[in-house]
Amino acid sequence: MVDFNADIVSFISLGNVHLGESIDLYLDDIFNNYTVEIKEYSLPAPLNETRYVYSVQNGTLIIATTTDDIIVSVGCNQKYAGKYKGKLYAGITMEELSQCSKDLRILNGALIVDQDYGLSFTLPPPYDEIADSLEQIPHDLSLNEIYVCDHSGWVTK
Repeated sequence: MVDFNADIVSFISLGNVHLGESIDLYLDDIFNNYTVEIKEYSLPAPLNETRYVYSVQNGTLIIATTTDDIIVSVGCNQKYAGKYKGKLYAGITMEELSQCSKDLRILNGALIVDQDYGLSFTLPPPYDEIADSLEQIPHDLSLNEIYVCDHSGWVTK
């Protein structure tokens, strides 16, 4: 059952929605209890894959699936009440995030915290396009979206 207060667990779950499971396990719950908007989008080359995004309760929970209904990422906005490791949450400021972490890096328009590639904060526009270093991001900027996914392919060797 979806829970907007559940802990955020890197590589595993957000809102009690688990990566790698079928969206079918959650459809009755989300359609019976929340407003849901579904969108289709295409990933750019070289992937050229289609994804479906289920925006639950105006983006409080955001579930992305493959065409065969497998959940590949789960995100949330600042209306979500759960936290990651009891301290990081959607809506945290850049300054607070910097104080709570040992290592922050910008990759593909997202912030990776303490080399945990199973969770990312999305940088809002225009910082997702222009920020190449942390110094370019204002300290008072709110980071309103967190995603649980598998970005282990982004690890630099």
